[in-house]
Amino acid sequence: MTVGARDADVDPATTATASRGRAWLLVFGTLFVCAWSGNQFSPMLLLYRDTAHYSAATVTLFLGIYVAGLAPALVIAGAVSDHGGRRGPMSCAVLFGVAASALLALGELGSLPICLGRLFAGMSVGTAMAVGTSWLKELSQGRFDPSADAGAGARRASLAFTLGSALGALVAGSIAQWGPVPEELPYLIHIVVAVPFLLLVRRPPETVFAGAVRQPLRARMTVSSMRNRRFLRVVLVCGPWLFAACALSYGYLPVLLADATGGLGLAYATLLSVVALTSGALVQPLATRIDSPTSARGIVVSMATLAVGLVVMIAAVETGQVVVGVAAAVVFGMGFGIGLVSGLREVQRIAPASDLARLTGIFYAVAYLGFVIPTILAALTPPFTTLFLLGVLLAALVVSTAVVVASYRRHLPRNGADASSTLAG
Repeated sequence: MTVGARDADVDPATTATASRGRAWLLVFGTLFVCAWSGNQFSPMLLLYRDTAHYSAATVTLFLGIYVAGLAPALVIAGAVSDHGGRRGPMSCAVLFGVAASALLALGELGSLPICLGRLFAGMSVGTAMAVGTSWLKELSQGRFDPSADAGAGARRASLAFTLGSALGALVAGSIAQWGPVPEELPYLIHIVVAVPFLLLVRRPPETVFAGAVRQPLRARMTVSSMRNRRFLRVVLVCGPWLFAACALSYGYLPVLLADATGGLGLAYATLLSVVALTSGALVQPLATRIDSPTSARGIVVSMATLAVGLVVMIAAVETGQVVVGVAAAVVFGMGFGIGLVSGLREVQRIAPASDLARLTGIFYAVAYLGFVIPTILAALTPPFTTLFLLGVLLAALVVSTAVVVASYRRHLPRNGADASSTLAG
């Protein structure tokens, strides 16, 4: 029996909430607080390096452990929720985020709580992104929200992620630069904000119900729509560049401009985080108009914008001008926002209901690979110069854009949930 979203199965207790078209707001808030938990650590890296005197290798380990929690959560949570429902995994996502902040608040005890906290933060964000994105899409259509347009689900999910990430970085970075007890207070604030969602996440209507016959785990982990030619040749080609833009704009650029920022390095890193993510949020209404179901226009515009951002970043590094660095963050953020909305909408058009959360998780898992780009660049400097490596990166982005353009109008699904028609042979 196929598992999927079925309006007829909605329980009566939730019908009133759904009929008002606002059920999605609680899922939006849940995804928001989970994104907060994941990105609040980014501006804290300089604090740990300067006050706890962790080596660069240890700080890199903190970042890597986050991905180690995030990647499997993206895939496993999607498989679980596509079979058994959205509500349970999203409750776990909030719980993981609260546990992450509690562990990170104990960071003065040593590196172990930080490592565990980062692992749980990755699990929180991975689960929320795979499941919450799908849940928002389902609650932004049909009887749940009759007034929503076709792209509302992807737009709302992208907005929740970018705003949550931006606020997490803003709160943590500001306290780290100027506030009291900087190694504990940011995480305690997140706990206070997130704990109510352990109850609130129980209120939105469930949209997926288990079938009479339970599939084995191996079958649930199989995602047939992953072999869709458009997913392989358009969506996955773009994916890593989206989070590469985030990593470059507020992870790597503050390090490259450290001499120019002096004692305000934490504040500058926080500023770039907020600017990039806010730009990504503000551009999303425009991104919805740019995206097209008959072409890869949205993704091509995104990648072209990211190429411009990389050129501006090169100029910032060459001149050492912090204002040019802010301009690079704005352009990177715009490219990220357009690409995230367009990528999610492509996924939602490709995936059948039974694959939606799993394919969303795979998209995010591949996209997050972009976060390793600054680590690779740093490892190659020397023997190569930073400007040379950024030039190589720009050339690779241009080639990737050409690959997407080659499939601009090809392998389109016949409808929003027909993945089987264009499976790669």
